[in-house]
Amino acid sequence: MSKSSTAKDLTAGTAGGILQVLVGQPFDIVKVRMQTAPAGTYTGMLQCAGGILKNEGPLAFYKGTLTPLLGVGACVSIQFGALEYMKRVFTTQNLKARKGGLDGKTLDPFQLLVAGASAGIANSVVSGPVEHIRIRLQTQSAKNPLYNGPFDAMKKIWAEKGLSGLYKGQVATLWREGPGYASYFLAYELLMQREMAAKGIRREQIAASHTILYGAIAGYALWFTIYPADVIKSRMQTDGFTPATGQKYSSTLDCVRKVIANEGIAGFRRGLVPTLIRSPFANGATFVGFEMAMRALNG
Repeated sequence: MSKSSTAKDLTAGTAGGILQVLVGQPFDIVKVRMQTAPAGTYTGMLQCAGGILKNEGPLAFYKGTLTPLLGVGACVSIQFGALEYMKRVFTTQNLKARKGGLDGKTLDPFQLLVAGASAGIANSVVSGPVEHIRIRLQTQSAKNPLYNGPFDAMKKIWAEKGLSGLYKGQVATLWREGPGYASYFLAYELLMQREMAAKGIRREQIAASHTILYGAIAGYALWFTIYPADVIKSRMQTDGFTPATGQKYSSTLDCVRKVIANEGIAGFRRGLVPTLIRSPFANGATFVGFEMAMRALNG
């Protein structure tokens, strides 16, 4: 497995991640505000978005964007790097077992699930602190901000709680990333494999429009799998670090129990509408960015 292949995977993943942020960030800030505000704050997505526009201006929809541009680019790069590495591992195994087609690249659902889960777990090492910083910036007061940008946030959180502070909410992040990306990449790769087999074509011959469509479907597979875990992650990552600073939850399970007790199952659906609207655009952009970059890198 060559270093050049890994470098291409990481570069193409970065391209996909940057497109994901630029397309999806405005929807993401609405989602996070709805997930983390006290119950009853917003009647729906439009009221939340309208309030942000009225009170903070249009640029508020890109609050905290520097962190995801750098961080999500790295996260998606890691996702695709880990995914493609595992796909090559399984391809080698398939060739030895004489399955997976002539080139061994047609992976079975179990192999795709393992590859996707591996991508998610590898990604969580970076996505945990990146999303923590982003969410802190997205939810802080516009009039009296606690943090003057992502680097100031990292500095202050590190000073207060050290490494554990940056990784606040990491248990919920792992709940989200492992199962979520297993579903995400399983859906996408099965659709890609299906078209290649049906038409007898190579991966690079699949139309960009189909790549966008398959990415959109994969995005829905992701969110329908992990949305409750995402709500818990957002709650944990906006919670205070100590009781003196407004800490509400003593642990991830305590957060789950309190959401159920105070809001019922509906609490796990808050912010779902903007997420579902954002998903096809952001994930379609991610996959088409990755696939087009890979084609360019491969000449």
